[in-house]
Amino acid sequence: MGFDNKVANSPPDIKSIQSAYDEDKVVSGTILIPFILITSCFALWGFANDITNPMVAAFQKIFLTNATEATWVQVAFYGGYGAMAIPAALFIRRFSYKAGILLGLALYALGGLMFIPASNIGEFFPFLFAYFVITCGLSFLETTANPYILSMGSEVTATRRLNLAQAFNPIGSLLGMFTASQFILAKLDGRSKAERELLSPESFEAVKSADLNIISQPYVIIALIIAVVFISIALLKMPENKPAMHADVSLSSIFKRLLTNKRYREGVIAQIFYVGAQIMCWTFIIHYGTEVFTHEGMDEKNAQILSQQYNIVAMVIFCFSRFICTFLMKFVNPGRLLMLLALGGILLSAVTIFIGGRSGLYCLVAISACMSLMFPTIYGIALQKVQGDDAKFAAAGLIMAIVGGTFLPMLQASIIDNWNASSLTAVQVSFVLPLMCFVIIAIFGYRTNKVHDVD
Repeated sequence: MGFDNKVANSPPDIKSIQSAYDEDKVVSGTILIPFILITSCFALWGFANDITNPMVAAFQKIFLTNATEATWVQVAFYGGYGAMAIPAALFIRRFSYKAGILLGLALYALGGLMFIPASNIGEFFPFLFAYFVITCGLSFLETTANPYILSMGSEVTATRRLNLAQAFNPIGSLLGMFTASQFILAKLDGRSKAERELLSPESFEAVKSADLNIISQPYVIIALIIAVVFISIALLKMPENKPAMHADVSLSSIFKRLLTNKRYREGVIAQIFYVGAQIMCWTFIIHYGTEVFTHEGMDEKNAQILSQQYNIVAMVIFCFSRFICTFLMKFVNPGRLLMLLALGGILLSAVTIFIGGRSGLYCLVAISACMSLMFPTIYGIALQKVQGDDAKFAAAGLIMAIVGGTFLPMLQASIIDNWNASSLTAVQVSFVLPLMCFVIIAIFGYRTNKVHDVD
């Protein structure tokens, strides 16, 4: 039949067939359990992010602070990303991805357990320190888990594998929002801030202590869950994917190349303002909604709970929009799509500011549809043509950009506390900051098409 008999009668090379088969698989059966364990980390940090945003309003009432002072929760929380992203990159460069994951989980669990002494002390600062420790852990996890997932298999399926893992992040976020709504905000004492100010010192301390215990419980429970994940990863044989070390590549040369890379440099700036916009929209939707619903005659506690439910709707929209926008990227250039989404954010922010009421709240919720693809799109554009050790530290720089979630919400809170110079409410006016953030993102999207892709 035209075949060489020796070839025709030779048994198939089973290892070669298996290797070719595994290259086509997103997740090989041999590393399925390690993949599941590392993917769980994506949900764990999503939970931490979105159970924390509503705590600004909660702590404001519990400790009788103004909005600016309560926003120190976000400063402490997102400050950990800025403090630990580069150390995390250095750590995994020196040791391994597994070691980076374990250290991140350990810090996350430690921060959660620190809510126990913080609750007993009954002061604001210990909670801030606990949040900072949690996000030092999250910084390690985010800096490590993304490249670790990419390395768990063939390069052909690496992007699909990471997208699969990232799909669990918003699931964790939704669980965090649901927990905040049903197990924290719904159980806090129903007295408003003004009513608490009228309590006797003894009664106030009793109410405060009970509320702090309610806030602490979910963080302690998640710390125990993290401990189980930590032990599982520590005991299980994980893929040996230690990041390659290049002795001839100095840190100074890496940072110099990154700083002179216009696309990367502008991407980090855009990421700072995107994260700031996201945190502002998802944190102060509680304030915006509470103002709308109390104006309609609802009491403050129920207004806060209903506002958090709108926040959950915003996250659901965020999740569905991510899939839709991923599909659209087959037909629309990423930079152009980023610009169009940012323009949508600008328009919706303008309605939130100038129209207000229920219409403004609906537009504030709809902004999440525009934000859905911004973080990974900016991330991907900024890292184009960045390779090797440069990519490790470039990724850490983009994680550091999450520090935008510290100072921008603080500025918005300052507007809420101090603005009284127009017919618009202070909360409405404060959303001029997210609007400005979307302007910066739109410029980056435009330059991606018109400048960087031409260079």
